[in-house]
Amino acid sequence: MPHLQIIVVGAGLSGLSTAIACTISGHSVTVIESASELQEVGAGLQVTPNATRLLKKWDLPASFWATAAEPTFLAVHRYSDGKVLAMEKDFNTKIRDKYGASFLDFHRVDLQLALYQRALALGVKFELGQRVQSIDFDLPQVTTASGAKFSSDLIVAADGLWSQSRNCFLDVKDAPLPTGDLAYRVVLSLDDIEDPELREWVSNPSVHFWIGPGAHAVGYSVRAGKMYNIVLLVPDDPPEGVSRQSGSVEEMKVLFKDWDPILTRFLNIVQTVDKWKLMHRSELDSWINDKSTFVMVGDACHPMLPYLAQGANSALEDGAVLGHLLGKVKTRSQVPRALKLYEQLRKTRGEAVVRETFKQRESFHMPNGPDQEARDELFLSQLETGLTGEPFPSRWTCPQVQPWLYSYDAYEEAEKAWTSGSNAEVL
Repeated sequence: MPHLQIIVVGAGLSGLSTAIACTISGHSVTVIESASELQEVGAGLQVTPNATRLLKKWDLPASFWATAAEPTFLAVHRYSDGKVLAMEKDFNTKIRDKYGASFLDFHRVDLQLALYQRALALGVKFELGQRVQSIDFDLPQVTTASGAKFSSDLIVAADGLWSQSRNCFLDVKDAPLPTGDLAYRVVLSLDDIEDPELREWVSNPSVHFWIGPGAHAVGYSVRAGKMYNIVLLVPDDPPEGVSRQSGSVEEMKVLFKDWDPILTRFLNIVQTVDKWKLMHRSELDSWINDKSTFVMVGDACHPMLPYLAQGANSALEDGAVLGHLLGKVKTRSQVPRALKLYEQLRKTRGEAVVRETFKQRESFHMPNGPDQEARDELFLSQLETGLTGEPFPSRWTCPQVQPWLYSYDAYEEAEKAWTSGSNAEVL
């Protein structure tokens, strides 16, 4: 098998996953990253079974797995009084039994560092401090702002929501679109929490949602129960052109002053907070170019609202599918087929997940009224008896959506696609 020279633009989760999977498949990978050092911005991250099985396959270090927090239950609360609307007990064991992989909560920095270390160990080369300026799709070649040129057989755009590679591909500056929501992101250390009840919440990992009119909150432990991550989703208010800014703790607390006292006790500990505008993009006709020298992964092509925690998980799936299919390539003439299969597999799923995230926002953010009351009645009707198998307002435990998300095995799907079409013509 010829070793392809692959350039990955971006060293976030999608770029590192792609680099690892392509290197395991026998190719030579160079990652170009605009940051001079890898310091992933962010907070907590929910890594669901469709992604934890990939991380296991990639043999990430034991030190990384030691930082995991595995929630033992998942609860949905009414925003005003904390009343439990839905409860999935023994969540950890049920998930492992059902999907053969765990649902784990991590700090994003820990995951990125573990992927980076694994990529280095596999021989991936990194060019840090190199910002992409232009792409020659015929050669193909990337030129950076410093004037450096990087040539390869294939360029993978993994440079996120504000992707310059995407702009080059479309030959137009294509700005992300506001969703109308923003996120306050908070991480609290157990050392800073004195309240015994709150310490208990942090030390014994679980996932809690509080759902209310036009907003919701989610809280869960990270760093093996030593830190608590809270994300507050509210209507958007930063000025146009601002995607992230320091937030006002007082403003945040006012927004949630009439919410569950447990949540407000957590918020009373907060010293600083950032506000992130939640953005999305319209669907693209294609993620690959006509010459099969360029392909997109992750947020560059399918950014997701955080309402199902699938942005990072889908990015890992993208990398695994692309890497595995490129591992099947015996001659360069087969690259177009590998890329087309990747696009067929990932575009359909990625865009469907995006649509589900918007539906989850609608279910969680209902204004008080008849629809909200009907939703809560549906929640409560199955609180004691268990889920019936019908659609459920929380897609985190919905008998139809959860299996679709969590049972997905990226390597198995890629293998099936390649084998089933082994003699097929490239579309």
